[in-house]
Amino acid sequence: MRRAQIKNRRATNNRDEALHTAVVGLQWGDEGKGKIVDLLTADHDVIVRYNGGANAGHTMVVGDQRYAVHLIPAGILYPDKVCVIGNGVVVDPQKLIEEIEALRGRGVEVGDNLRVSDRAHVVMPYHKEHDAALENVLSKAVSGSEKSVDLSIGTTRRGIGPAYADKVQRSTAIRMGELLDGERLRAKLRVICAIRQRELEALGVQAAPLNADALASQHAAIGRRLAGHITDTVYLLHDYLEQDRRILFEGANACLLDIDHGTYPYVTSSNCSTLGIPAGTGVPGTHIHRVLGIMKAYSTRVGAGPFPTEQVNAIGDRIRERGHEYGTTTGRPRRCGWLDLVAVRYSAMVCGATGLACMLLDVLSGIDELKICTQYRLPDGSVTDRFIPDAVRLGEVQPIYTTLPGWSEEIDEATDRTALPANARRYLERIEQIVGIPVEIVSVGPERTQTLLEV
Repeated sequence: MRRAQIKNRRATNNRDEALHTAVVGLQWGDEGKGKIVDLLTADHDVIVRYNGGANAGHTMVVGDQRYAVHLIPAGILYPDKVCVIGNGVVVDPQKLIEEIEALRGRGVEVGDNLRVSDRAHVVMPYHKEHDAALENVLSKAVSGSEKSVDLSIGTTRRGIGPAYADKVQRSTAIRMGELLDGERLRAKLRVICAIRQRELEALGVQAAPLNADALASQHAAIGRRLAGHITDTVYLLHDYLEQDRRILFEGANACLLDIDHGTYPYVTSSNCSTLGIPAGTGVPGTHIHRVLGIMKAYSTRVGAGPFPTEQVNAIGDRIRERGHEYGTTTGRPRRCGWLDLVAVRYSAMVCGATGLACMLLDVLSGIDELKICTQYRLPDGSVTDRFIPDAVRLGEVQPIYTTLPGWSEEIDEATDRTALPANARRYLERIEQIVGIPVEIVSVGPERTQTLLEV
């Protein structure tokens, strides 16, 4: 898209101020969605998390205070806003309680402003055991040639995948609303635990047998603690739509980790593109007017899976240390590399992004030459500008780079885009040209105020 077209689209976006907004990651997660949700919450009334579980980690920095949330929407720092955990989320209820108490302990109000779907599925302790055991087995799987192969995904071992699997199995799933009926919960868990016990033993887990009655008592007590938050959020959100309340949809993980559209099988277990919003909230996609795609100025990935632009060298190390690229949830060091715009353009297409937020641009300061991947070379020598959402085939491509001059100046105190060094502005312009949509927000530091808004 030519620069003139980008300018026209940006002007249109400013004139027609969106009512409902979606924030979605366009890479492999960790793009800085928490900061943008926190920033946009001021202009919205309701913030809705629609997918994932406690494997996500969203970070907000306000002044000298740093907050990290895993289940609760990042808008929780605004006491006059309503935060909703939608039916598409899998909830670890004990972690949710811990998160609520931790926020309250820091003076953050968590009460009627938090609503949890009664249809959201519960992550049980045996899901975590199953997750860890399966990863261990898959990491030492034996192929037909009797060679050991690593088929593990590199999960956070938080029980997310097994909880979603139970959702699809149906009869073995527990939903948040069921925590409010202790007797029914107990009867159901007696059947489920008998099945899970055999599965865990088959996976080599050597632990005390699952105690259905103890689990039922524990989770019924948790249900009583969370009862004031649990409700039918589908009707709640439609009531808000009728009242013209502005809704902000918060995605967890990112499009390249989407179960259907990511680098399968090295993906998460939910639809974390914007395509997950209707199923994960009960709100039709026709209500979403603005989709803000969040991307880093470079690329990172956690865990296994193909990463064409990864830099296992001094550049990768520099980006990791300067960008503090360690997982919010796990603390694991992230794999780092050059910006892959083939991937970003694909995710923007799938998610219907209307604008971009380019995060962590300040991390690139001081690098003499910057590279951007604009095409892939395939094993047969041909070239494509289309992303390949298949782990095996993507792992075989070679990135084709465009090289741009870097900048030496620090930019963390810039107050608008025009104050950026010329080469930093050119870097952003090249992103716009290749992806075809405007960069509306630029982040030059972690704090809420270190954000440049395009007006």
